[in-house]
Parts: sequence; structure tokens; C-alpha cells
Amino acid sequence: MDITATKTDEGRWGNKPSFMTWTAYDVVYVARHHWIPCLFAAGFLAAMWVESTNKMIPAGSPPYDIGFVATRSLYRVLASSPNLNTALAALNSVLGVMQMTYIIGAWLMEGRPRATITVLFLFTCRAVLGYSTQLPLSQEYLGSATDFPLGNATFFFFFSGHVGGTTIASLDMRRMQRFRLAMVFDILNVLQMIRLLGTRGHYTIDLAVGLVAAIFFYSLAGKYEVMMRKRQF
Repeated sequence: MDITATKTDEGRWGNKPSFMTWTAYDVVYVARHHWIPCLFAAGFLAAMWVESTNKMIPAGSPPYDIGFVATRSLYRVLASSPNLNTALAALNSVLGVMQMTYIIGAWLMEGRPRATITVLFLFTCRAVLGYSTQLPLSQEYLGSATDFPLGNATFFFFFSGHVGGTTIASLDMRRMQRFRLAMVFDILNVLQMIRLLGTRGHYTIDLAVGLVAAIFFYSLAGKYEVMMRKRQF
């Protein structure tokens, strides 16, 4: 059994429904050789169950964020240790400078603009989405004067530019086969995510979308480069 539908020579679907031709062997075959769609099918059923049974957060209540729940202990430590919070914010700012230095350096020093183009795509999209739907600042937010951008400057919450920028740098490093350096950035990115959740500087969805957006726009920037090269010849 093929999981993709086919048409008859006349261009119409066959008279016999596809599922009536399935056998137990077909089901096992699909489960073994098409396990990714099966996994997503299970996820779809789980999502339907959660969506139909989950109660919405009432008006006036703080947002529910699973990342905030998972980092409660870290939040209590940072709330009771302002100096530690400041030090971690400063280290996180160093990572922000590192990612931008690499991205801009790849363009200016190596003549590879793909990562820079990705940043332009990503942050333009972030500005539009961040302004279109402005999520409320968490009342538990632990700010720091050493955070990036420095001085607690106003920044859009949706989605995370911190995570997006670091992911772009990591993707570009992997493209250039700088795998060890990319792994270092990946580890620092995970630690950055934990800290952002622990300080209530971002919601979990901000981090997830920042990661996915970086991957998407890096691919889009690659297609843009290919298109521009074709125009030159």
C-alpha cells in the first residue's frame, strides 16, 4: 500500500475506496517505513485531546507557561541573588556580541552575506509580529542593566531575537563545516534559553519560534543567493 493517493487514466479517483484495500501487512509496512507521518499522526491525536480538554486561562490571570513552571527553582535563586542575575545577564550579552560579530564578520571578512541577509529577514519579521501582537511583560521579570540590548532597552517579546541570532550563527558554522564551534554555540543557546525562562525574559513560545524562524529564514536567504547568482549569468 502506498500512503499517497493515485488517479485513474480518466483523471478521476478509483471507484473502490483506498482503505478497503488495506491489509494487516500494509498497516505494519506503513508503521515501519513511514514512521515519521505516523508519529505526527499520534501527535495530532494528542493535540486534539489537549485542545478539547484544556481549560482556557481566565481573563486577568497571568499567562501559563510551561517553561516558567520548569524554571521556578532557577527563578527563586536569581530573584534572591541580584549579583548572580547581573553576572549571567552580562555573560548572555557577551554571547549576543559573539553571534553578531560572527555574522557580520562572515560578510565583511569572508564575503559570505547569507547569515547577514538572514538576520535582516528575521528581525524585520520579528518587528512586524512583535508590534502586531504585543504580549504582556511577565510581572516576575528580572531585568538587568547588563542585559543585551544594554540598559533594559525596550524590545519586542515575540519572538526571541537572542535565540534567533545564535541559531543563525550556528547554522552558518555548520554550513562551513565548523562543527565544533557550532556545537559550542548550540550549548550556549540552550543555556541562554534556560536563563531567559528563568528570568521571565521570554515565554517558551518566543524561544521555539525564534529557533524555527532562524532555520526558515536561513533557508530563504540561501534561495535568495541562488536566485541572484542565476540573474548574473
